[in-house]
Amino acid sequence: MKPFKIEVPQEVLNDLSTRLKQTRWTDEPENAGWSYGTNPDFLRDLVTYWQNEYDWRKHEAEINKHPQFKVDIDGVTIHYIHVKGKGQGTSPLILTHGWPDSFYRFLKVIPLLNASFDVVIPSIPGFGFSQQTALNVDRVADLFNQLMTKVLGYTNYFAAGGDMGTVVTKSMAVQYPETIKAIHLTDVGYPNGTEDWSTMTPEEQAFGQQIQQWFFTEGAFNMIQSTRPQTLGYALNDSPVGLASWMMEKFYAWSDHDGNIENCLTKDELITNVMIYWVSQSINSSIRVYAENARASYMGGLKSSQRVEVPTGISLFPKEAQFPRAWAERMANVASFSVMKKGGHFAALEVPDLYAKELINFFGQQK
Repeated sequence: MKPFKIEVPQEVLNDLSTRLKQTRWTDEPENAGWSYGTNPDFLRDLVTYWQNEYDWRKHEAEINKHPQFKVDIDGVTIHYIHVKGKGQGTSPLILTHGWPDSFYRFLKVIPLLNASFDVVIPSIPGFGFSQQTALNVDRVADLFNQLMTKVLGYTNYFAAGGDMGTVVTKSMAVQYPETIKAIHLTDVGYPNGTEDWSTMTPEEQAFGQQIQQWFFTEGAFNMIQSTRPQTLGYALNDSPVGLASWMMEKFYAWSDHDGNIENCLTKDELITNVMIYWVSQSINSSIRVYAENARASYMGGLKSSQRVEVPTGISLFPKEAQFPRAWAERMANVASFSVMKKGGHFAALEVPDLYAKELINFFGQQK
């Protein structure tokens, strides 16, 4: 375990500036909006801000205020933040991000949680400053459990996550129920066609149909990242504007903003998340995780698809896929189910106060 600080070489930033200046823009449909993908007007405005006003060094310093470390576990280097709690009797809590966000998703909630928890925020292998090794979520779950128990020395702990962080957290709970006291999720997984629909409630069947439609209209990113990520990786690792475009579409589609993404996420926040991928050159390994998950599923399944038996808290934010409680109970031992009035897929970043309150309330009941 070694202390770590982000220190991006200046030549990397100089190269980025050159690439932004030399962007070869494609043609744009008239009045495209977001109907063809990333809004051309929004992207041009974001890139202009990125090139002329955004200050990576400022955000690098802000991130570095948090204690960061790297450690090798089973030959894989894991980057993580570890902020010990300030209160009496604090409990350990590991927070796991997803894609296209990063460990940056949770930085706003650290001071909100720190009175109640020792907060641990790792980067999934393949993401950010962890090793650029793409592993399926069951392997990630094993590494994260070792991080909490063998490296940090906790005998038991709480876990929370969303998106890919959901399946990692579920896998941890399935594999290590003796060490995980309870988990909190913002989604629980989705119907994939293998279910016996005759056992599902009408509400679950309707949800399954919605997810099928979603994959036809919104799921192209998932399909290519699950099957041919390398083809995409060359382009995204070479072009910062291409990388931003690929990610911004998802931040726009999955956030709660009433038509203007800056109602919930600032340009600085959006760009800083992209920068973490850019400066670490981790976009290719991050999207390759989707392929590793798909291949593991084909070869016999993932433990993350099994029902979680430890107590599970659910906070369903309005811009998430609106699964019924019956579906959540099929996937986990639901001890709490809250339907939120505001927030989206990146709730910890969009509405940190609400997200932190949900975790404090739920885990407080599980101590």
